[in-house]
This record gives sequence, C-alpha cells and structure tokens, in this order.
Amino acid sequence: MEYKASDTVLAVCYDFDKTLSPTDMQAQGYIQSVGYDVGAFWDKTNKLALENDMDGNLAYMLVMKNEARGKFVFNRKELEAYGSRVELFPGVAEWFDRLNAYGKEKGITVEHYIISSGLKEMIEGTEIAKKGVFRKVYASSFYYNEYGEAEWPAQVINYTNKTQFLFRIEKGVLDINDDGVNEYFAPENMRVPFRNMVYIGDSDTDIPCMKLVNINGGHSIGVYNPETQNKEKVYKMLKNNRIRYFAPADYRDGSELDTLLKAIIDKTAAYEVLETKHVRDTYETR
Repeated sequence: MEYKASDTVLAVCYDFDKTLSPTDMQAQGYIQSVGYDVGAFWDKTNKLALENDMDGNLAYMLVMKNEARGKFVFNRKELEAYGSRVELFPGVAEWFDRLNAYGKEKGITVEHYIISSGLKEMIEGTEIAKKGVFRKVYASSFYYNEYGEAEWPAQVINYTNKTQFLFRIEKGVLDINDDGVNEYFAPENMRVPFRNMVYIGDSDTDIPCMKLVNINGGHSIGVYNPETQNKEKVYKMLKNNRIRYFAPADYRDGSELDTLLKAIIDKTAAYEVLETKHVRDTYETR
C-alpha cells in the first residue's frame, strides 16, 4: 500500500495478546518447549521482577532467553517460528484488507499499528504480519549479536511508555530513534489527529493509551474473548471512562466489532469534510 501525506488517515492501533490472539503469545508453544507450564513460567518472571525491582517485561525477556539455553539457539528465526503458531481470533486474517477496502470507498486511508508489550519477533512471525498488514509494529524486541543470537533487549514496551507511539503516529514520525517527535506541530499539520485514532485493547495495561485517545476525541474500544464472554474488564474500563465502546473480539465480516469500525470510518469521512472546510477558511483569513 502507498501512503500519501494528503490522505485522510484513520490509524487503528492494537494491543496483541488477548486482543488479536486469545492468550499470551509465549503461552502458545514457547513456554511449553522450555519445560514449563504456563502458570509456573509467569510465576517465575513475576518473582524475578519483584525481587529485583525490575520491569516485568525485562524479566520475562530474560527468563525466555535463559530457559532456552541448552535447548535451542535463541535467535530471531526461532522466535518468528513460534510466532507462526500463534492462534488468532475469528476473522483476524481477513479483517485488515476488508477495513482497508471499506475505507477506500469512503475516501479514508486505514492504517494498522501494533503497540504491544509482547515480542516483536514473534508478532512478525504471524501470518498477518507476513502479509504486511501493519504500517508499524511497536513491541519489545531483542538486540542480536554477530552470531545472530539474542543478547540484550533492544526495545522494551510497557503500559506507561506505550503512549509515546501514539504521538509518533499523530505526527507521522514513526522511527523510534527520530527525535522529531518532540518538535511542535500545528494542529492542522498533524498527520493523524487523535480524533482519527482507534485504540483496541483488552486490559489494564492498555488504559494509558485508551485514556489518551479517549480524552482527545478518538475511539477507544475494549474487547473480550467471545468464547468466555467475560466482560468484567470492559465493564470496569467503560465505567472509568477509559473506553467509549466494547465488543467481543470477533473480527469477522458483519460482527459487532466490524460494524463498529465501519461506523467510525463513516464518521471520520463525514467529519473531515467539515474540518477541511474549517482549515481552508482559516487560512483564507490570514
């Protein structure tokens, strides 16, 4: 897909685990392969974090690396292979192309972004990422040495620093090392104003992003597993004004979530007609 600065863009941002996939990506093969059951693995990472005043994401990355020792080479290829086995919610595989096509009909360029505390390498190994559906994947990742082995965290994303990536998307400054994100942009020069952002997530770790999008006129959506039908978290997030809507994580054509996103695209198209008129009139008076 080609991206043009002049396009009206709707940025749809996703958490990954329990948002696009029913459970944690590490729990779908990796944890079992290093001889742990899922609960024991997370108990170990949580204990490591608590005892060392350590970021929880750094803890799980270290445990993943250490537990692979003597079992297999801990490199990008292996992590992408585990990512290829990750299960997705119903309809996810077709979701992106369908929304893009609907947006195009309405004159809207729909872009998709991942903002996740999970592993970038595993996300990039999934069938959807290999199709190139994401404009950018922001997720925790490793630095690899000259032998191709993971040696050190290159990027760690937790629930508080997730919000920086929304500002990058807003300004169109997507490279994580580009400090242009700190420069002033006039409101009319924002590539994706917050009103044209959607954030889809499932839990407390998404709250800072949800709140930021919500209070700036965007659309925050809480999703829940359609099989368990457990709505406790989305009820709490709505009551606390973290989200505007909730829906089951069913991405199939005609689902509640599909209908909601298409309504947001419709609203975006209508609003941008008015906003374009306003900006044009403002410039004429200068």
